[in-house]
Amino acid sequence: MRRLHPSARTADDADLATPLGLAAAYAYPAPREKDRPYLRANMVASLDGAAHADGKSAPLSSLADMRIFGTLRALADVIVVGAETVRQEGYRPAKARKDFAEQRAGEGRPPAAAIAVVSRRLDLDFDAPLFRKPLTPTIVLTGAAAPEQRLAAARAAGAHVIVAPAGEGAGTGIGAPADATAVDPARAVAELAALGHTRLLHEGGPRLLAGFAAAGVVDELCLTVAPLLLGGDAPRIANGPAVPEGPTRFVPLSVLEEDGYLFTRYVRA
Repeated sequence: MRRLHPSARTADDADLATPLGLAAAYAYPAPREKDRPYLRANMVASLDGAAHADGKSAPLSSLADMRIFGTLRALADVIVVGAETVRQEGYRPAKARKDFAEQRAGEGRPPAAAIAVVSRRLDLDFDAPLFRKPLTPTIVLTGAAAPEQRLAAARAAGAHVIVAPAGEGAGTGIGAPADATAVDPARAVAELAALGHTRLLHEGGPRLLAGFAAAGVVDELCLTVAPLLLGGDAPRIANGPAVPEGPTRFVPLSVLEEDGYLFTRYVRA
C-alpha cells in the first residue's frame, strides 16, 4: 500500500503495512468539544458509482479494503448500520482484534465495538449471533411506532433498544417524513453519544447514509473506489433524501492506493 496524498514518503508507506500504522493513518481527530460525537462513514463504490453488486458490497472489495474495514471497526466505539444491510450482508458481531486489545483496554473500552442497527419495524432475526453472541451488546435504534411485540423480542434477545423518533415535519428521518416509524439521524447520534459512544462508524446502506448526510451529521467519508465497471442500476453510496441546504463541501485528508484500488478519506470542510 502506498500513500498518494499527502505527498508520499517511504517511511509512511512502510507503516501502512502494520495494523497499528494503518490505524494511525485513520485515527479519529481530537474532539473539538468534550464528548462531541464524530461520525465517520465507510463505503465502497465502483468506477461508475455502484455501491454494491447483486445486493452485496463484497464483489467490490479487496484484501486491502478489508484490512481498512477491520481497522476502522477496531477504532470505533459503535458501528451504525441499516436493517436491510444487516439482512443482505449477514451481519455478525464485531470481532475483538488482538492488535488493538491493549489500546482499547487502556481507554476503558470493551474489546469490540457495538453494532447499532437502525430499523423502523424491527424486522430482524433476534436469534442470530448478532444478538445472541456479541462481545458488546447490540443496540437497536427505532422509531416511535415500532411494534411492541418486536420491541419485546429485541430486549429479550439482549439488545439495548433506543427509540429515536423523527420530529413532526422532519424531512431527513429514515422513513417517510410523516411515518411514525421513522428514525431521526441526529437524535440517533445524540443517543449513542449519551451512552459514551463518541467515535461512530457508519457502514450504510445507501439509503441510511443518505438520511444521515441530509441531517448534517456525517463528519467524514472513507470511500474505497474499486477499479471496476458494473453498469446496471445499483444505487450510489448515498441514495435517498437530498441535503436540504445543497451540496456539503468535503476536503481530501488522505488517499492511499493498492492494486488499483483508491482508499480516500474526506472530511467536512
